[in-house]
Amino acid sequence: MGTATTGEETAEDGVVGGETEAGDHGPEGPAHPWFARLYDPVMRRSEAELFPPHREYLARDLQGDVLDLGAGTGAMLPYYEEPVRSGAARVTILEPDPHMREQAVAAARDRDLDVMVSDATAESLPFAEDSFDVVVASMVFCTIPDPGAALDEVARVLRPGGEFRFLEHVAEDGWRRIPQRLLAPLWSRIAAGCRLTRRTGDLFSDHDAFAVVDIEYRQLGVFPVRPFVRGTLSLQNVHTTPGADPSIRRRVRKAVEAARSRLWR
Repeated sequence: MGTATTGEETAEDGVVGGETEAGDHGPEGPAHPWFARLYDPVMRRSEAELFPPHREYLARDLQGDVLDLGAGTGAMLPYYEEPVRSGAARVTILEPDPHMREQAVAAARDRDLDVMVSDATAESLPFAEDSFDVVVASMVFCTIPDPGAALDEVARVLRPGGEFRFLEHVAEDGWRRIPQRLLAPLWSRIAAGCRLTRRTGDLFSDHDAFAVVDIEYRQLGVFPVRPFVRGTLSLQNVHTTPGADPSIRRRVRKAVEAARSRLWR
């Protein structure tokens, strides 16, 4: 059996572990049992055919302390195996939904993968400043109630020079956004709070604490969950960051607009 360790101790799901940095955050978090049960069967084909190169991008050359921000049922776990087993990385996976988290813990144990598990929410991470070298987010910012607060928390727990790597679906542009907006309220109800129309790429590229290393928009996924933005941000040293320098903001904005224009050609 694997050695996934959590901040909880429950006989029901067999999770046994002492108190961790993550602590015990109780039952207040989101809970979507049917969504959790259907998630893997619905996503199986996409995970096999569409997402592997993008998940490999997120896990490429991982080293040091890594936080998976919203691990879901554990889709990234296979990609963490090599860095964890080699000792290059120490991985903490965060998932506040108990039904999704239970599946992630079971997947880690099936793979005999030594990871830490937290039930915390992204807007209130129970970790000290400068705790992680890399934070990974894959298809999670669509469901976070306050994505701006979550990104602030990512900046807080990352070490200077650390990386935030992401793969997120975002709002369509042009006429395609009209049917997406019409579907959004119903979709949020059936898909555990998923928001279809967020401009997550703009949120990321505009944050003063980060420098854009790489960002690109891709017509990936199936409507209404498309397109996707994939990229890497680097946390700047707060003592040297010219966060208000308008020339930097303009260059970042031009890079984002160029990437988006290539997408829609």
